[in-house]
Amino acid sequence: MALTQKHPIFSKESYLDFERNQDNRHEFLDGNVYAMAGESLNHSKICFSLYRIVGNELRGKRCNGFSPNMKIATSDRGLFAYPDLAVVCGDPELFDNRKDIITNPTVIFEVLSPSTANYDRGEKFLRYANYIESLHDYILISQDEPFVEHFMKQENGGWESVGIKGLDAILEIDSIECEINLAELYEQIDFSA
Repeated sequence: MALTQKHPIFSKESYLDFERNQDNRHEFLDGNVYAMAGESLNHSKICFSLYRIVGNELRGKRCNGFSPNMKIATSDRGLFAYPDLAVVCGDPELFDNRKDIITNPTVIFEVLSPSTANYDRGEKFLRYANYIESLHDYILISQDEPFVEHFMKQENGGWESVGIKGLDAILEIDSIECEINLAELYEQIDFSA
C-alpha cells in the first residue's frame, strides 16, 4: 500500500470534505494528502487472516475491531490514517458527527509494505504514540518473513519494542487479551515468491 502525494496542501476541513466524496482512500499528514495504493497478494492474505484471528479472539469481550475503511485521527495533530486493523475497547470516540473517524484505538495493526515501512515505523508511529492517549499497542507485521514488531506502551508513558519471529512464535497482546499464533497468521503465505 504505497503512499503517493496526489494533491496540494489541504486544511483538515478541506481534506475531510474531499475524502468523504472519494471512491479511493487518501491519508492526510500535515496538510499533504496521499493516495492509498493497492496491496500485494501477501498483504491481502495476511490482512484476511489477521481479521479472522483477532475477530475470534475478541468475541465476548468489550473490544471491537475496525476495518481499514475506518479512519483514525490523532486528535488535532495533523494525521488521518487508515490502519489495516484498529481495535477499540469500550465505546468508540468519534472525531465528529459523521461517525467515520475514530480517535481512541487501543491497538493498531499495520501490515508493512516496502514503500511505507519506514513511514509506518517512523512518523506515523510517532503521531500515534504521542497523540493518541488510548493507544496501548502498535503492531507492525512483515509480509516478507514471519516477523512482527510489537510496540507496547509502558506505565511511564514510554514505549518498548519486541520482535517476534518464526512460525512457532505467539504474539501476546495483553491490552485486548489476545494471542496470535504466527503460523496461523502466515498459513497461506509463500515467502519464496
